[in-house]
Amino acid sequence: MKHSESKKQSGGARKGAGRKKGSGKFGEETKVIRVPESKVAQVKDWLSNQVEQELEQRQLDVAQKMAGDKLKIQKPEIGEEIPLPLHSHKVVAGFPSPADDYIETRLDLNSKLIQNKSSTFLLTVQGDSMKKIGIQDGDILVVDRSLEPKDGKVVIAALDGELTVKRLSIKSTGTWLVPENDHYPPIPVREESDIFIWGVVTATIKQF
Repeated sequence: MKHSESKKQSGGARKGAGRKKGSGKFGEETKVIRVPESKVAQVKDWLSNQVEQELEQRQLDVAQKMAGDKLKIQKPEIGEEIPLPLHSHKVVAGFPSPADDYIETRLDLNSKLIQNKSSTFLLTVQGDSMKKIGIQDGDILVVDRSLEPKDGKVVIAALDGELTVKRLSIKSTGTWLVPENDHYPPIPVREESDIFIWGVVTATIKQF
């Protein structure tokens, strides 16, 4: 009897064993529910989108804290496609010609500017350190965080807790963040530097 009792006591769940509550991808406790079989895929897609949106918002919150008051960071809202006429006729600064005869195709700006929706952010430029390549104060940068930063690319770098836009230069002699303005010096990227590449600039949006 004693042997049987001790064996019985040794079974069952152990305190602290198993997956901890809230440790799954949703970050909270989950509950088993019955879902119509025809709606399973739809429910899974909805949950997946919710997790993705919450992750995007967390990334945006972190980025905005790093940017402080110097950069305005936005997440692009992508709605329905709006195909605009794309003309093959070249634009000349002279007497206008009828361009309707030269419509080649139609272009949706969302699909042109945004390749990876979940990792794309919009940043408003403040300052003139990149004016030699046409990036001016007030311009909006399209930034993709999923792209690999390579030599020569224009990047957004986190420097001492703030975001800055510079050209990335990777040479055998070292790595630099290079401004496109002779009034600003290149910034060396060293192992001890508090610098990391936040994203790659893919386009600039200007308004006149």
